Amino acid sequence: MHVGYHWRNSGSPFVTRLRDNWDTRRTAVFPSVRSDLAGLSVGYTGLREGLAYTLEFTELRREEGAESPAVRASSLVSGARLRDPAALPEADIRIVGTSASLARRMPKEASLVIPMRVHFVIDFDGDPESERRIISRRERSQFNSGMRRHQWGWEVTSEPDWFNTFYDDHYRPTMFRRHGTRERTEGRNAAYECLFRTGKLFRLTQNGKPVGGALCHWAPRQKVLTLRLLGVEGGAERHYESGAFKAIYHLLIGWAAENGVKCLDFQGTEPFLSKGTFQWKRRFSTRVIMPPNHFGDKRLWLQVCQDTPAVRDYLVANPTLAETADGLLEAVYFHDDHRPARLDFSAKVPGIEKISHVDLDEFLAPLS
Repeated sequence: MHVGYHWRNSGSPFVTRLRDNWDTRRTAVFPSVRSDLAGLSVGYTGLREGLAYTLEFTELRREEGAESPAVRASSLVSGARLRDPAALPEADIRIVGTSASLARRMPKEASLVIPMRVHFVIDFDGDPESERRIISRRERSQFNSGMRRHQWGWEVTSEPDWFNTFYDDHYRPTMFRRHGTRERTEGRNAAYECLFRTGKLFRLTQNGKPVGGALCHWAPRQKVLTLRLLGVEGGAERHYESGAFKAIYHLLIGWAAENGVKCLDFQGTEPFLSKGTFQWKRRFSTRVIMPPNHFGDKRLWLQVCQDTPAVRDYLVANPTLAETADGLLEAVYFHDDHRPARLDFSAKVPGIEKISHVDLDEFLAPLS
């Protein structure tokens, strides 16, 4: 039942290998989209998930201050031609979403190999107090103040009625508030059968009234708790202002530490340091890992094709994680004489093995 859910999320080595082979087969047909926005063109070709996770991210970043929306031109490319740069749309920046092995064989000039997704996890050693202390002092202070003011409560529930309320009135409105028409949601039936029936559903109360919740996948053998769905009542701004949305993370960490969880997985985000969720999840002293599902062996090949002020502005404004020649994760900060590296987007998180400051004059030299 719900094969689609397991196809998307399973960590089984057999399923992930099968998925990777199927997704990157030579006979597949992949979307190829050029997006023009704010004087910069970005072309994305490859795995369909990259349209939402990667191309849309570049559009969100280019939309800031833009007078008009992105203009897209779409075509199709076969898997057999995916490795041929001539088959890709002409653009200032080209990105291919594919397998790690193919991305590593793509041209090296002015390019990076980037993970398509990364996950943030917390490992527990059985001491609840030590786990709470790993959260940044500022986050702890804000949470403790909110707890005194709002009397937040946190409980596990198996009530089907609460699942319905949570899904319809908390999760869906929150996703729409955060992503608008770009929202990516789990279907109700899959959430009920694959998460609620075998996982953990939590309810957040404020002064005794339900105001939010979270639905997690639970792997009892590995003792891994994975946050899948979360939300606050109506997606309302007041629950962000009160700290209730943040409290979900704090209370989930506390529950996991006290209930035998070995690893809490806050799930994934795009590998760009300018992504808000990247910086948010980093604050909880998490560790960055490659995804334990099919995304673990998928990569982005990013190549810069034009050296323009808009290209340089974009690269500097969006430092990224990349894969080193040894297969480790590094944070790449671009800069030049007129554009300082955006070190305000911190990469201080375990799992990132190296920080690289890359001079754009050197990186883009092959284009001269």
